[in-house]
Amino acid sequence: MPEYLPDNETDDSDEPPSKSARKRHMHSLQDMGETLVNLNDKQLARIPIDDDRLLAAIRECRAMRSNNARKRHLQFIGKLMRTIDPAPIEQALLALHSSHQQSNAAFHELEQLRAAILAAGSAGVELAMTRFPGADRQHLRQLVLQHEREIQQQKPPAASRKLFAYLRELQASQGEPD
Repeated sequence: MPEYLPDNETDDSDEPPSKSARKRHMHSLQDMGETLVNLNDKQLARIPIDDDRLLAAIRECRAMRSNNARKRHLQFIGKLMRTIDPAPIEQALLALHSSHQQSNAAFHELEQLRAAILAAGSAGVELAMTRFPGADRQHLRQLVLQHEREIQQQKPPAASRKLFAYLRELQASQGEPD
């Protein structure tokens, strides 16, 4: 396992890393362990953890409610992480994080499209048709008109929610990220 070296040190020196550098490395491993604890089961299954003891410790830590016990267990997880190569885990966490960011960006983009469609009224249907050529024009028009009626009658925005759900369905059918 490569040792953590601060920016001002190089591999050429025969000196071991300073105590501060070792502590920073241990804290970073402990932070990575805490990130693993906070993942759900589906996300954790995507992380390549070969050490069964580490996996068991992560699952045990999730059940702990006492802050002191949890803190000690996170330190134990950090200690276990020092015995393995953390690079594959770190890469998997970065990939998971980037897919989460892409998903959020796609969600916000759909929210903006819905807002633009509803703001434009009947002409907003064309915005959706340019983005999703296979969309049902009549269904979109009905949702926009229903939204306008709800606004006039001061009712909850059910049509707005239905429009968003329909846009997500269209997005999923095109194979775009959620």
